[in-house]
Amino acid sequence: MRAQLNSPEEIQAIVEGYHGDPFAFLGPHVVEGGVIVRAFLPFAKSVAVVTAVKQVEQMERLHDAGFFAAFFSDWQTAVSYQFHIVTHAGDAIMADDPYAFSSLLTEFDEYLMAEGTHLHIYEQLGAHIREVNGRTGVLFAVWAPGALRVSVIGRFNQWDGRIHPMRFHQGSGIWEIFIPGLGEGELYKYEIKTRYQGYVVAKSDPVGFFSEMRPKTASIVWDINKYNWSDNDWLAQRAQRNGLNAPISVYEVHLGSWRLKNGWEWLTYSELAEQLIPYVKEMGYTHIELLPIAEHPFDGSWGYQVTGYFAPTSRFGTPDEFMAFVDACHQAGIGVILDWVPAHFPTDQHGLSFFDGTHLYEHEDPRQGAHPDWGTLIFNYGRYEVRQFLISNALFWLDKYHIDGLRVDAVASMLYLDFSRQEGEWLPNRYGGRENLEAIEFIRAFNNRVHDVFPDVLTIAEESTSWGGVTRPTAENGLGFDLKWNMGWMHDTLKYISNEPIHRAYHQGELTFSLLYAFSEKFLLPFSHDEVVHLKKSMLDKMPGDLWQKFANLRLLYGYQWAHPGKKLLFMGGEFGQWREWSEARSLDWDLLDGDEKHRGLQQFMRDLNRLYQNSPPLYERDHSWEGFTWLDFRNAQQSILAFARHAANGDNILVVCNFTPVVRHGYRIGAPKAGVYTELLNSDAAIYGGSGVVNEQPIYSIPTPWQDQPHSIQLTLPPLGIIFLTQVP
Repeated sequence: MRAQLNSPEEIQAIVEGYHGDPFAFLGPHVVEGGVIVRAFLPFAKSVAVVTAVKQVEQMERLHDAGFFAAFFSDWQTAVSYQFHIVTHAGDAIMADDPYAFSSLLTEFDEYLMAEGTHLHIYEQLGAHIREVNGRTGVLFAVWAPGALRVSVIGRFNQWDGRIHPMRFHQGSGIWEIFIPGLGEGELYKYEIKTRYQGYVVAKSDPVGFFSEMRPKTASIVWDINKYNWSDNDWLAQRAQRNGLNAPISVYEVHLGSWRLKNGWEWLTYSELAEQLIPYVKEMGYTHIELLPIAEHPFDGSWGYQVTGYFAPTSRFGTPDEFMAFVDACHQAGIGVILDWVPAHFPTDQHGLSFFDGTHLYEHEDPRQGAHPDWGTLIFNYGRYEVRQFLISNALFWLDKYHIDGLRVDAVASMLYLDFSRQEGEWLPNRYGGRENLEAIEFIRAFNNRVHDVFPDVLTIAEESTSWGGVTRPTAENGLGFDLKWNMGWMHDTLKYISNEPIHRAYHQGELTFSLLYAFSEKFLLPFSHDEVVHLKKSMLDKMPGDLWQKFANLRLLYGYQWAHPGKKLLFMGGEFGQWREWSEARSLDWDLLDGDEKHRGLQQFMRDLNRLYQNSPPLYERDHSWEGFTWLDFRNAQQSILAFARHAANGDNILVVCNFTPVVRHGYRIGAPKAGVYTELLNSDAAIYGGSGVVNEQPIYSIPTPWQDQPHSIQLTLPPLGIIFLTQVP
């Protein structure tokens, strides 16, 4: 072997894992007189090169750690080859040389990723099964521009970071390697040798498609393109199902605690498809919203502290099984909304934090990069590559998993630089203000890209402040969301309903206030998981009064929510009157339905309420305009009565009357927009729901007596703590 062809310094750099450009030294290289092949195989006792024409050349061990080299004077036959390896354990194996393969990253993809405008980084980064030159293997690629060396580690190389160091692309900061012989199910991480004080760390793949079950943290190679979808019919009609003039009734679910088997085991994605989907369909909901299912290490975070943004959690099964769950939802006519968390991420060492020895994804300054409430880190939205990572992640769920909507968590924490911070704990923007200009730009770009690529998908903001234009188009200087959670309505309504009925006369404004701004944004009305945790009590337990009154109040509350302008959301368990606060560690109390008619009655009311909602255009068609709503009676605070009309585009009306006291009101007059005969569609006090049975059984004839600014009027019997829906008989 020619000594001048094998620099001892470079060999030492490879052996000790700090060579800056391993592809320039390992693998085949044309030299004067032929080709030299170099390999670092520390588990090998001996290695021979076997060429495509079966020429065999024994490699010379040049370093005791396992560095080998062989020289070929006939370089044409040496270009295509495999290693015949005899291990120290005596096993004989054939293996391809990863360093014999050229880069698979195109210049165009590199350019887009460096520019931060690549919409589908998940097609390039991560781990992808590929066939190259007739060899099947896995192409690994990761963004780590500040690293000194990045290697793929796994069981296939004894988790030794010296064996598979990656090729660095200076222009984009991406490291890449194709390792032949690997396939689906292979565990891997990236070992990153940083420039920070010799710090070496093993990281999960930021764009990994599958992960080990916590507390293990390795990524898993997975082919996410092999599932055969059967939801073409749903996708063809999704624009109508997701339309703002469509009925949208959302059942919010935490998959790990909706129901358990054997008292402690999670249901799998497959079992959830068999049990949850028929239940949601039976209950009449149009959509399911899932608390975050992206991979997360801590159960108690409910999924809101994400480490694997591109991986559905392995708690319930494989990526294919989650796809099958979504597919089954669509075949049942149910949309799927995901909780998406671009506002912050946890500090777990295997995650995104201090990724390559620099603050790559987060701000370096804790006044910008550390979240004071949640102990998490805040994305640096001013960095193009970070915005690209997040927007590509949003598109990934819509593309690969056919998700129908993204509910964006904690938008307020993104918009304000001083969110949950005291004076001196935050940095103002370049104009001296508190608005996070980079986050605003990111949110607008996110909404623009999503709606450009998937115009029939919903984006929904959990935004708890009075920020203007959340659902206004970005072209009109808005944020561009389709819907915003109406947190003000939720807080005011729960505050009102918690009062004893005798005191409600003094709080009527808490109910009517929402109509002063109900059409300033396109709203969704939420009673979410956040309202049934942290000693806030369950929905049923929030209600005042004795046992009968608690159930009556809750039926009245839900009826009012479904009648009020805005789309609807209810967290699981609320539909049948869960007594205990929700905990992610236990199942809902389904046994309540076995022995108590009151719980079954509430569940039946919600089932019928959803059916009425879906079949009544006046209740949803004009949710976001005064054209769909008319007050009939909002001044009767003394008797705590509200009455209003909802209008469809074709002129049909539904009249809604709420009695927030336990006093029955006989002969109560309300205005009617049209002359004719009216009949009850739904009455929350019906005996079938556990009520006292005060209903209007007979048709109600209008009289030509003007009332409440309407040309006609009708007289009703109002049930105690009840709501009634009326329609005109054709």
